[in-house]
Amino acid sequence: MPARAALRHPNFRYYLGARVLTVNANEMQAVAVAWQVYGLTHRPLDLGLVGLAQFLPAVLLFLVAGQTADRFPRQRILETCYGGFALCSLGLCALSLRGVSAIAAIYAVLLMNGTVRAFNGPAGQAFTPLLVPPADFPNAVAWNSSIFQASTIVGPVLGGLLYGFTSSPVPVYACAAAEYLAALALIGRIRLRGQAARPAASSRMAFEGLRYIWRHKLILGAISLDLFAVLLGGAVALLPVYAREILKIGASGLGILRSAPGVGAVLTAVAVARWPLQRRAGAVMLWCVCGFGVFTLIFGLSRSLPLSLAALALIGACDMVSVIVRHTLIQLSTPDEMRGRVSAVNVVFIGASNEVGQFESGITAQWFGAVPAVVLGGLGTIAIVALWAWRFPELRRVNQLVGEYQGAR
Repeated sequence: MPARAALRHPNFRYYLGARVLTVNANEMQAVAVAWQVYGLTHRPLDLGLVGLAQFLPAVLLFLVAGQTADRFPRQRILETCYGGFALCSLGLCALSLRGVSAIAAIYAVLLMNGTVRAFNGPAGQAFTPLLVPPADFPNAVAWNSSIFQASTIVGPVLGGLLYGFTSSPVPVYACAAAEYLAALALIGRIRLRGQAARPAASSRMAFEGLRYIWRHKLILGAISLDLFAVLLGGAVALLPVYAREILKIGASGLGILRSAPGVGAVLTAVAVARWPLQRRAGAVMLWCVCGFGVFTLIFGLSRSLPLSLAALALIGACDMVSVIVRHTLIQLSTPDEMRGRVSAVNVVFIGASNEVGQFESGITAQWFGAVPAVVLGGLGTIAIVALWAWRFPELRRVNQLVGEYQGAR
């Protein structure tokens, strides 16, 4: 497979451009929100509530979001979501301009942002396979992931620098809104041909994504492994505590810490795009998730900035392998007419692993302190990998990704 196979398709390039802008905006905004909230309360629990506020809508709306992605044009859904993201960023900007002192208003905007994300995730995941031929899809996943991670490098750094230089989140939120609007313009340039009409959705169809995942243990194992491993190993949620109190590097340093996993991830994604996983993809994924736990443990114990950055970079590298294998298996083993509903379930699992993991880390840090919370999370991730390798032998047997999905249907 050529390293740039997916990039030959103009629609995919437009989509990647929009992804760069939206992810960069989201990462900039995440740094500003975390620093602003922690600066107002100085409680790790409130950092956890930031994640919970953005996850709850996904849980409540995932059936509706999945049906929507399978019933209506996914491109139009994405355009609506990008506009919604821009409005949320402008809302945070307006609150900051007024000198908000109570975080309840910030949580309200984050709930709205989470509602938009609930619809954006399934539509975006189910949209990608329409942009490239099936043979190029693993390469598209690798490039999509590498572009995503590149934005997670640039976004936090820009957000941290803007916040640090201006001592205000307003420029960060304003830039995020502008990027969302630019992404809206790019996604509108995509032209799809020959899309088949989809049947009307029903209440029974809404639950079909759950049934499909339950019947296919390979997909269930891959999704649930990510859920529990990342949920427990949520070191990123506590980075404001490390930046302010342990490493003492300020808002700009927080941006650098948040970008470190992206550095490792983007290098890994580019390597996988150039040299795809040819054999034992499932076993490689399991070992990399185990490495995610090990490097989380190292980061939790570190008091050195270089060591902390190296551990975070390796966390991102290990996670990227899991992302590429998991997304390829899920999207290529699912019929197009069901991808929205299956992706909606996957988005809930991803949200649970990230946002609920952030909430879990906040509570644990509130009870035991930030360092014990991160250390316990790393140990828990390693235990989860051992349990899943035994409970889901299908994961260990995955060999070639493109060949595996044909047998999984």
